[in-house]
Amino acid sequence: MTPNTRKLLIPATFAKVGWEIFARRDDVEAVPYDPLIGTADFHALLADVDGVALAQTPLGAPELAVAPRLEVVARVGVGFDRVDIPALTARGVPLMTVGTANSVTVAEHAMLLMLALAKQALFQDEIVRNDRWQERWDALPVDLFERTLLIVGFGRIGTRVARRCLALEMRVLVYDPYVPASAVAVAGCEPVADLDAALAQADVVTIHCPKSPETVHMFDAARLARMKSSALLINTARGGIVDEAALHAALAGGRLAGAGLDVFEREPANSGNPLLALRNVIVAPHIAGVSHESVDRMAIATARNMLSVLDGTPIRENCINPEVLGRGRGP
Repeated sequence: MTPNTRKLLIPATFAKVGWEIFARRDDVEAVPYDPLIGTADFHALLADVDGVALAQTPLGAPELAVAPRLEVVARVGVGFDRVDIPALTARGVPLMTVGTANSVTVAEHAMLLMLALAKQALFQDEIVRNDRWQERWDALPVDLFERTLLIVGFGRIGTRVARRCLALEMRVLVYDPYVPASAVAVAGCEPVADLDAALAQADVVTIHCPKSPETVHMFDAARLARMKSSALLINTARGGIVDEAALHAALAGGRLAGAGLDVFEREPANSGNPLLALRNVIVAPHIAGVSHESVDRMAIATARNMLSVLDGTPIRENCINPEVLGRGRGP
């Protein structure tokens, strides 16, 4: 390692194609670290690094305080609720995410949960495996054809879910106060300004907005009560957007037909979570954005993001706080 070499901390789970991009650079040393590393050990590693890529490791003011050389932080993903953006911005450090690298993967997983619930996939699998064929009439599937879907959040993922559901001949409503109604209409969907009113129309609701103070417990008991008792709720965004206690009460009480959850308020979810005891819930271990293909795409995007910042040519569309670009690092 020469005096001018930039040192980057990279999760050990990073895909091979990403490591290969770093290896082609003589001026970069990419060092693996355990993504489950403890805080003290992580802080020790940050002392002499120029960049860090994050899987699930949180990063905020305490980490910045022990990382004087830090020039770039990157998420190997798109969510950034565990990163203190104001602290990074105050230091002039950009946060980079992978853009559309896993958007199609999450969209497909949302479709999986939606279809599996509508078509009673788990029930049908169970009765065949347990020699209960005669029960096949006990829980009939429903069609998504001509059903009303409400998409909450019309960004990189929500727009892709919309295209897939329009192909299934669903009516697609969109709630996103940050997207012009004209853009929603051009996509063949119906913009709605009143979330509460739209919930009463929806047969399926799928969540694709970021977790923020504005969206924490967006789906509380009052909101869930506005939904049809026959409706399905899908969350592949972030745990905490849905109030799990309220969701459990609605599902257990027959006031909501089913839920598909890839994310939870506390992760990893364990067997003590009462939602896992319900037969009308399908769950996954926060894996919606992960596939063989997306793992490679995210690694490539992360490597390119980090190097673009170090090279002074940041990929602006992947930067969460672009106001820092070109500004230089603060104290």
